Amino acid sequence: MFEFDRRLEPPSSGGLKWDYAAAKYGAADLLAMWVAEMDFPAPPAVVEAIRRRAEVGVFGYTFSDETYTSAIVDWMARRHGWTIKPEWLAHAPGVVPALHYCVQAFTEPGDQVLIQTPVYPPFKEVVERSGRQLVGNALVADADGRYRMNMDELERLLAGGVKLLLLCSPHNPVGRVWTADELAAVGELAAAHGAIVVSDEIHADLVFAPHVHTPFARLSETVAARTVVCTSPSKAFNLAGLQSASVVIADRKLRLAYRQAVQRAFIGAPNTFALVATAAAYREGEAWLDACLAYIRGNVAILRSWVDERLPQLRFAEPEGTYLVWLDCRRLGLSNAELHSFFVQRARIAVNFGDTFVAGGDGFVRLNLACPRAVLEEALERLYAALHV
Repeated sequence: MFEFDRRLEPPSSGGLKWDYAAAKYGAADLLAMWVAEMDFPAPPAVVEAIRRRAEVGVFGYTFSDETYTSAIVDWMARRHGWTIKPEWLAHAPGVVPALHYCVQAFTEPGDQVLIQTPVYPPFKEVVERSGRQLVGNALVADADGRYRMNMDELERLLAGGVKLLLLCSPHNPVGRVWTADELAAVGELAAAHGAIVVSDEIHADLVFAPHVHTPFARLSETVAARTVVCTSPSKAFNLAGLQSASVVIADRKLRLAYRQAVQRAFIGAPNTFALVATAAAYREGEAWLDACLAYIRGNVAILRSWVDERLPQLRFAEPEGTYLVWLDCRRLGLSNAELHSFFVQRARIAVNFGDTFVAGGDGFVRLNLACPRAVLEEALERLYAALHV
């Protein structure tokens, strides 16, 4: 019904993931499995909505109209059981810019901002580039590679004066979907020590049953009063290039502070196509998303089979959410530089390397499985061949 198996040739047009890979990695003929975007066409309803809007031929200034905001409100209620009000919504040209504006709005230079590592590299960058003090709370891996939060250390760090906690939920790159109990414990600690929580929930719609995403601000009114949730259809519906995100803030003072930070940056409303694409995705894209999740889960199963049967040097804990795998390559016994060379020069695969997600993350890579099965199977064949030359 949907074209997940179709391998696009070329895979993208002017896109970062495929077209920039050779320049970034200094090698040609790479399979691009690095940038967190899909290789699948967006849902047909989204493509059709953009086509119809383009045919109007007028592309003036925009505003967040009722069609757009109600689609977001209804999606959160239907998909996540979270009741939000339209007036809680603010805009950002992406979740990363939203994190930046939150740091600007809720902290001052020198204030402590906490991140939980390993984590998506811009978490670190938005803190350090703003002149804030970065505080790291390392996640702990169990014997099977499944990560959990170090709650004792988190409490100690929050008690030390942390003003802002940047939460990644679901987590990129380790693929955890935090349970409601885990999140409630974070909320209690944040409230006890006066920290604001900014929750990046861009992967909220990419969760595999029986796991369930819990919006952080849905936990309680007390938690919502000191929480900012950043979300977007960009990951779930492959719309990253439209550069639009929603920032949900129940508390009026926090919302005003955020909007003032956005205004200082002269950020306008969502662009024309982001408006119609978001509404179409949330109104008409659910069947596509469910099919996409099933397809990605099939890719995870294929990777598991290869690792268990043919690539025992590699290990991974199956992701509970996202389409990303945190692949443990430490059994290869390679230095960080050697691991780079192995993937890029020998296997001819572009991946994200662990040292970009956390200092000392050598031996890990992040692998993107949101690709046609033929691409994944070719990548696995290349890995096997590289290990047996």
